[in-house]
Amino acid sequence: MARAAVPGRLGRRLAWRAATLTERRAETASAVTLAFDVPEWPGHLAGQHVDVRLTAEDGYRAQRSYSVASAPGGDLVELTVQRVDGGEVSPYLVDVLEPGDEVELRGPVGGWFVWRPEATSPVLLLAGGSGIVPLMAMIRTRRAAGSAVPFRLGYSLRTPADLIYRDELARPGPGLDVTYVYTRATPPGSARAAGRLTRADLAAVPPADCFVCGPTGFVEAAADLLVDLGHDPGRIKTERFGPTGG
Repeated sequence: MARAAVPGRLGRRLAWRAATLTERRAETASAVTLAFDVPEWPGHLAGQHVDVRLTAEDGYRAQRSYSVASAPGGDLVELTVQRVDGGEVSPYLVDVLEPGDEVELRGPVGGWFVWRPEATSPVLLLAGGSGIVPLMAMIRTRRAAGSAVPFRLGYSLRTPADLIYRDELARPGPGLDVTYVYTRATPPGSARAAGRLTRADLAAVPPADCFVCGPTGFVEAAADLLVDLGHDPGRIKTERFGPTGG
């Protein structure tokens, strides 16, 4: 009997694969979504990431890790990349890479910070900045699977101009509740003043499987708030990012 492959299985040697850019979509002034065709892609789970490697003409190589933004399916892999000024990889991906160009991908990587469509527990997603990317993969996977599991998304960002997936989140669909927390400036008519995520923002959230992703400070503060409010620490999964050279 054939055994189904498990994306990101521990111990399996991951190969570098050629990935051809087929489409690029601007998300903000500093972030783009890149759609790659990756022949014989083994599949991924919502929340996993890949390594991206660039090779210069002189042979110099640089690589960085990026969360997969797309729901699983076929050979399509979408990454949403935010430019890190002075970085080696993200400026090239955001400002230079064009459809038809190739990079190398290795993955998928990770098996803990993932959501599977067969899960039945309510879900709370907390995103800080570009930490929205793996959480959007979970939202898209839920939608593609026709899941009725209740999802709540709390998205913390500096200003309205920093909102990634603006159009898609404006039409969340049934069973997905979206709340924005603006820390520097709010849109006209906002009922909440600008400021960081607080206990009051999470006070009405019932028990749920929690996924928190963003900069280290945001993740630690959000996880502490959830525990203080009585959420089971065993149901809180976190993924953080920090300066890596971009």
